[in-house]
Amino acid sequence: MATQTLSKRERLCSMKLTDRLFNGAGSRSMAAFPVRVVWMEKEREEHESPVQILVSVSKRHFKRAVKRNRVKRQLREAYRLSKQPLYDKLEQTPQRAVVMAFIWLSDELYSSTAVANCMKTLIQRLTEKL
Repeated sequence: MATQTLSKRERLCSMKLTDRLFNGAGSRSMAAFPVRVVWMEKEREEHESPVQILVSVSKRHFKRAVKRNRVKRQLREAYRLSKQPLYDKLEQTPQRAVVMAFIWLSDELYSSTAVANCMKTLIQRLTEKL
């Protein structure tokens, strides 16, 4: 059972894994505007979280770092609160893990509830595909 935290183990830090996620053949994506998720399945290693995430907001959309950081905080918080169904699905097969990247697509700021609803939709669709 996943707690409602977002620990260091759950964040994607490996450059090799990030390259595989964006350049590899096994990655897939889906969008629920204003967020796009790119994800791939992989073998789970010992002492590794079943899900690792990366959050990206482009400088092209928001020139000011304050706005980019706000959107990243909103995405991380929305994921943290709605990740439980994904963990429940991956608990059934303990050898599988998922690597995900959330990418912001819009030039506008959205409310936290709108971002949370979008994140719930994405996670629900992702759990159905797994």
